[in-house]
Amino acid sequence: MLPACTLLAPAYQTPPLPVAAHYPGDATPEGALAATVGWRDYFTDPRLQDLISRALDNSRDLRTALLRVEEARALFGIQRAEQFPTMAAQAGMERARVPADLSLTRQSMLGSQYQVSLGMASWEIDFWGRVRNLRDAALENYLASDEAHLAVELGLIAQVADSYLTLCELDERIALARLTIASREESLRIFTRRLEVGSTSRLNLTQVQTLLTQAQGLAAQLEQARAVQANALNLLVGAPLDLSASERLDEGKMLVPLRPGLPSDLLHRRPDIVAAEHQLRAAHAQIGAARAAFFPRIALTASFGTASAELDGLFTAGSRAWTFAPSISLPLFDAGRRSNNLSLAEARRDIAVANYEKTIQAAFRDVSNALAARQWLAQQLTIAQAALATQAERARLSQLRYDNGASAYLEVLDAQRDLLVAEQQLVQIRRALLSSQVNLYAALGGGVVTVDAEPVHPIP
Repeated sequence: MLPACTLLAPAYQTPPLPVAAHYPGDATPEGALAATVGWRDYFTDPRLQDLISRALDNSRDLRTALLRVEEARALFGIQRAEQFPTMAAQAGMERARVPADLSLTRQSMLGSQYQVSLGMASWEIDFWGRVRNLRDAALENYLASDEAHLAVELGLIAQVADSYLTLCELDERIALARLTIASREESLRIFTRRLEVGSTSRLNLTQVQTLLTQAQGLAAQLEQARAVQANALNLLVGAPLDLSASERLDEGKMLVPLRPGLPSDLLHRRPDIVAAEHQLRAAHAQIGAARAAFFPRIALTASFGTASAELDGLFTAGSRAWTFAPSISLPLFDAGRRSNNLSLAEARRDIAVANYEKTIQAAFRDVSNALAARQWLAQQLTIAQAALATQAERARLSQLRYDNGASAYLEVLDAQRDLLVAEQQLVQIRRALLSSQVNLYAALGGGVVTVDAEPVHPIP
């Protein structure tokens, strides 16, 4: 029987990588690998670091994920305990009266029994690895929950960073809108005075008023958007914040360069992929437990102690008592229950394989999208900077032409409107480029996971 005392779970093999060996369009070998850069090193803005730290301390979602880890840890401890016999000390007293018509002596009998023993409940001898496979499945589920907690943590870091960048974008756009309003209020004052002295027409005055109201309307929209964004950031951080005017968007001061590495690196760095692999391993272990159900189950029950009809005779010579009751059982007919249970475990294993491959493909897509966004947004930023310079020159020349009587004020109106749009678009593109960097950091698994990392909670 000893050669048969083995695990019946199928040998685990990591499924082949269901994606290309390289990311499309990746031509950025410079920078640090995401796995080697912790979030405090990647997000260098002190205010952003404080927001992320407070969010990690206060987030209810992260707290729930941690409690899920504790739950899975306790379940693993329960399942692991099944490997060992349950010992219990027992003490009992029994007193009974047998009536005369039921007694062999035809006389009523009054008897007592006292017993003290140390007993072992029914303990399964795990010849076929059923209990060990169930323990391994519980362990893998615990490790998967631990990785899921890390995935929640990484997602929270990315959300706080992106929300903060959006707030910075809105603050910068509001500042530009206020400068524009101040400039156009001065223009309105000048044109009002010109109308009073008869040096300009009321049409020109209304055009100046149109420019001012457009800038004021934009500022009001941006203020509303900022209030909504501030509320969202408060919710993410989980505590009241003093969200006064934030820093100007600057990639060089907020983030450090990253290089993506190879798709195979994601297998060890992305918490959701690692969690999916642990779930796949758990499914393999469940197959072993289902296979072991086809073999006999051997259990032991035993106790050792002392018994006596008198209390003072419990520990006298000759009062020793013991029981030893081994049992073996093999279901002969269960209407296909064990076969269907094995089929169920195999189907769940196949589902876990599909989910694992899907998770890898989704991670590959996330990294590819972030790389594409970084590449093309950088080009858009260069174009937007050139466009802003052109619009600024156009506005200057239009104003000169109007001042010298060479054009109507309508030309100045169009140039000023386009200049404001170009200023706003430049800020939006700069923020989008920074957000793509944040998304790339999260897509690569961040710096919260390393190869052969220990779980957040040690295995009991």
